[in-house]
Amino acid sequence: MEIPKSSEMNGLIPLEFHLSQNYPNPFREKTIIKYCVAFKTKVTITILNFKNKLIKTLVQEEKEAGTYEVEFDAGNLPEGIYFFQLETEECIYKKEMNLKR
Repeated sequence: MEIPKSSEMNGLIPLEFHLSQNYPNPFREKTIIKYCVAFKTKVTITILNFKNKLIKTLVQEEKEAGTYEVEFDAGNLPEGIYFFQLETEECIYKKEMNLKR
């Protein structure tokens, strides 16, 4: 499975973990997920279907404190509601996104 690389957005160090709403939402093929890491830790970003079944892992690596973004390409997934989740040892954040074809 190919894991897209995240890119650091700027040099600001966040004070807490945060998962932003994907943009655009709803989306047709691709969407951007932005997230903040408060300190160096292992980060996992996953895509889940409405039954909480894992669809894809976008990020699974140790990250330095910072603000990041990763692109999700829905490929041939059917239209519908999906979830994206940020998980670290300290927290789990989950948000809903809408794929429209």
